[in-house]
Amino acid sequence: MDLSLTSDYVSMKGCPEPYLAGIAEAGFTHVHWCHHWCTDFLYSDSEISQIGKWLGRFALKLLAIHGSAGDEKGWSSDREYERLAGVELVANRIEMAARLSADVIIMHIPAKSGDARQDDARQSQVRKSLDALEPFAAERKVRIAIENHADDDYAEIRRLLGQYPPQYIGHCYDSGHGNIGQKGLEHLDTVKDRLIAVHFHDNDGREDLHLIPMTGTVDWGELARIMAESAYTKCVSLECTLRNQKMPEDLFRQRAFDAGTVISKMIDHARKDAG
Repeated sequence: MDLSLTSDYVSMKGCPEPYLAGIAEAGFTHVHWCHHWCTDFLYSDSEISQIGKWLGRFALKLLAIHGSAGDEKGWSSDREYERLAGVELVANRIEMAARLSADVIIMHIPAKSGDARQDDARQSQVRKSLDALEPFAAERKVRIAIENHADDDYAEIRRLLGQYPPQYIGHCYDSGHGNIGQKGLEHLDTVKDRLIAVHFHDNDGREDLHLIPMTGTVDWGELARIMAESAYTKCVSLECTLRNQKMPEDLFRQRAFDAGTVISKMIDHARKDAG
């Protein structure tokens, strides 16, 4: 059974080789690249080549890359030089995905701040950046999946899905974020035809804990039903981490693998029931 685990289940910085080895040892076939996801880090040719060698050594496939909106290189920045630097940062992840045989990068867009004018300006900057990146992504056959955040009303996600074609922009559903505040599963149900990536983890409905699935309050049965009816065709991808779970690393990986297996079977059963 194909399953994916996030590369940063212990740390998002430092040499990823031991984490990739552990992911493969636990039985996972794919990895979701989440190193440096919220930094200004640019991957060099030598680093991308080495990651490719590690993936080959451990018989892992790259499922997707969590792109970075950056810190000072921000694709939504109102400072034009910062926005342009942010476009370069996203392009770096698109190029990395293409070189490592992945076809999706996942991006966050700014959450609402409460200041309508500021929010509109930041979203406008995101669209300007998306316009600039579209031909670059198309040439490399890589799509961008816009991820929901906690307490997301999906207004901007729906707007972007309506403004850009499915060949370029899709949706990444984060089950932990969707379990906080707004009714994430209800929103997902309305855009499931554009679902191209998933981040599965659990929480208590209040904090973004990134727990192993089925150890919190996410409604996995309802999520499996929606997944079965969605456009998503790849394997279950877990974004749970050790950060809020006190257990040995190998036990964490095994429990994550077991949870991913259960979810995969739930989705398969829901597809059979729907068919």
